[in-house]
Amino acid sequence: MKRFIAFFYCLAVFLAAIAQDRATITAVYSYSHPAFENAGEIKTDEMTLLANNTRSKWFNRMSEYCDSLCSTPEGKNKLQEIQIAAWVIFEPGGGITVDKSKPAPSKDIDEYIFTNLSELSVYDKLANTASTYTEPYSEQEWNLDEGSTTDIMGYNCIMATTDYHGRKWKVWFTPELPVSFGPWKLRGLPGLILKAETDGGFKFEIKDLGRSDEQMLPLYPGTNYEKVDRKKALADHKYFMSHRTTLLAAEYGANANLKDGVEPEYLPEFAIECDFQ
Repeated sequence: MKRFIAFFYCLAVFLAAIAQDRATITAVYSYSHPAFENAGEIKTDEMTLLANNTRSKWFNRMSEYCDSLCSTPEGKNKLQEIQIAAWVIFEPGGGITVDKSKPAPSKDIDEYIFTNLSELSVYDKLANTASTYTEPYSEQEWNLDEGSTTDIMGYNCIMATTDYHGRKWKVWFTPELPVSFGPWKLRGLPGLILKAETDGGFKFEIKDLGRSDEQMLPLYPGTNYEKVDRKKALADHKYFMSHRTTLLAAEYGANANLKDGVEPEYLPEFAIECDFQ
């Protein structure tokens, strides 16, 4: 009887763990931000949030698809074959032209954020290094303005503000969806955040929203992440981006071809977190 009880106890724990890792909501956001490569322009990417009452996962689906392929040598070779077939034009006489305007799977966003009610874990490529760090869940302090409301996708939303890592954020959340997460690192309100914006052109806006039972998969294997200090890693990233062409040319033993002879400086205005100065 004791073995029987122990078996079902272990089964219950296992099933509870699986349930914790399954989302109840899938939210797709557009993420607008300044484009470092083209000063003055705003770039827009698509990001996904999977969330339940205790956990969330923030990521880009195309990046995760590419990471899943690259987790095995066979998959990595297959991805390269697809990209070469789409982008590389073989010219008569042996020359080649690369045209990335044609559609093919490509990893353009490295960021993954996993959050629970005690901390969040960030995985990103900073200063050309696969980096990871954690921070407390309770770091954001919100000021609610219950008199400022708006309708977003049929949900009544309340405005709230917070100062976070160098920027003041204004968000709209809905208590009708009692999930205390939102886009990017924004969290801790009594409802899902559907819209968020701050100075400098950074903005998250909900595009699609639905019920879900999708599993919040961990990172695919094959990549080792170095534990870093957040502020130091962001400062190192600023230096790397301001000298990227020169540093990569030196690493691979090539000549740095600079436009107008000068590399553009990666200013704090390009960083969503600018408290590392």
